[in-house]
This record gives sequence, C-alpha cells and structure tokens, in this order.
Amino acid sequence: MTADVTTRAETVRWGIVGPGRIAQGVAKDFAHVPRAELAAVASRSSDRAQAFADEHRIPTAYGSYRELINDPRIDAIYIATPHPQHHRIALAAIDAGKALLVEKTFTATVAGAEEVIAAARSAGVFVMEAMWTRFQPAIVKARELINDGAIGEVRQVQAELGVDKPYDPTDRLFDPAQGGGALLDLGVYPVSLAQYFLGTPDRVHTSGSLAPTGVDAQVGLLLGYDDGRAAMLNCSLDFPLPGGARISGTGGWIDIRPRFHHPDTIVLTRRGGDPEEFTLPATGTGYAHELIEVTQAVQEGRTESHVMPLDDTLTVQRILNEACEQLGVHHQEDATVEV
Repeated sequence: MTADVTTRAETVRWGIVGPGRIAQGVAKDFAHVPRAELAAVASRSSDRAQAFADEHRIPTAYGSYRELINDPRIDAIYIATPHPQHHRIALAAIDAGKALLVEKTFTATVAGAEEVIAAARSAGVFVMEAMWTRFQPAIVKARELINDGAIGEVRQVQAELGVDKPYDPTDRLFDPAQGGGALLDLGVYPVSLAQYFLGTPDRVHTSGSLAPTGVDAQVGLLLGYDDGRAAMLNCSLDFPLPGGARISGTGGWIDIRPRFHHPDTIVLTRRGGDPEEFTLPATGTGYAHELIEVTQAVQEGRTESHVMPLDDTLTVQRILNEACEQLGVHHQEDATVEV
C-alpha cells in the first residue's frame, strides 16, 4: 500500500457511500480539505445518488455501491450507511484496496469490527472510524493540556448526550434491523471520550430502558477501573440532555461546553486557580478535521490514525455491545446489503 500511495497524484480522490444526513455535512466540508476531491457518490437508488451529486457538484453518481468500490480513480471512501451495513461494505472496499473512513458506530457487532480491522491490517489499507470529536480543535487543546499535566492524573470522566426523539417504529433509530438505539447512535460519543482520556475499563455496568421495538432508548453507564478511576456516562432518545462533559483529575478539571461531541469551548480549572476559557471553533461544519487526517494518512502511506487508532475503535465497540447485551439488546450485521 505504501509504495502505491507514494506514486499517486497529490490529490486524494474520495467517494461517499450512503448519501444521508451526515453525508450532507461531510460533503460540504471537502471545501476545507487541502489536496482532496470529492469525486463520486453511490446509493442503492440512482436517482438519490444523482440528486446528491447535483447538490454538491460531484462529478460521478453511481446507483450501486459496487460501482464506486470498483472505480479505479477513487482512493478513499467514506461509508455513511446504517451501522449494520458498514461491515460488508468495508470488507468489499478493503479488498479493492480503498482507504476508508467508516461512520461511527464502526459496525453493529464486536465480531464485525474484529473482521474489518483484521482485513485492513492484513491488506495494509488505511481504515479509521469517523469519530470527529477527537479532531475538534477544542478537544485537541484539552488533550494537550492534560498531556502537559494541567489537571494532574485523570481520574473521572462524565459525559451525556440525549435528544427528544418522538417514537416512530419505522424510524431508523428505533429499528433493530438498522442498528437502532441510543447507544450506537449517541452513546458512542461519551464512551469514546471516556476511552480516549481513561483507557480501557475493567468493568461495564449498565442501567436503562427499551423502546417498544426492543432497542435501547435510555442508558446510564458506569465504566469501572481496578485502580478506582471511573466514567459516568448517559445517553437517551427519550429526552434531551445538556450535552456537556467534564474530565476530572488530581489537580483540577476541564469542562467541555455543550455539546461536547463537537464543542467550540473548554474551560480549565486548576486546583486553587481561576477558570481559564479556551475557544477554538471548528473549520466548516466540523467534519473537515477528520477528512484532513485521512487524506494526509493516505498521502503519507499510513495505515492507521494515531488519534483514532483501530484498537480504540475495537475497545469502544466492545463496551457498546456489552452495554447493549446487559439490557437484552443484541445487534447483528446486515448480510443482505448488496456490494
């Protein structure tokens, strides 16, 4: 893969699989990504793909995922389909040698994530979960402050993310077959934040409630560590939550202003000191930063991100699925999606 990347033109040519709501914001942010071109989009509906291409001035629209995957001009693919479809599409794209940005949650199951990661590493193909939070300038600043010892040893993380989503059994968020539920759509953010600043927990304790379709609607998580560290995390489809987060250490704390998964502002409070505010707005809609990470990685021949490595993705996937299973929710990959 490295030799191939170094001989390519400077511009990395991207394709989007799944022209949905999140893909709209991602497509707009390519304007802020140096040496990247959004060259193609694919949907299972030719009309939908063409409408998306027309709106975002994308040169090529495909009526199947396979056509985009087989396009030799495409270097990298952003997968934005429902969670259970990521596994099958990612494996096909890796087999074709395409670099991948896979929307979170990475897959629907731990086994699916393990298979995709193993395939990527075996093929030497770059793959990254699209956890944009880690690339937001405010979160980058929080990481720098913590690495510099501003709050001492990190001991606790608190984070919450909830929306008031009217119940609709036909909506993707309430459909078990499409990976519905609060954890895979919203819980992934606080879990990934906790994993980023605390590492892999030793225990996962879950409490919550289910929607009538059987997916998780409201979830509280306690991640426990053998040395006493902890993360208290909440997510909900039933009611809104403020969306803040706090990282606490032995020498102070950092508040991440709502909504923490794409914040502009953090506030550092050192022990005995006055609050220090840092405001660092994202570029564009906020997706540009993760797109820049993947584009640069492809140009440099890297196969993983140092900020969002695949081991972190697998850890988060295990926590999410364990929490789901404690509530009686068992997700499955979609083996029927055509690629």
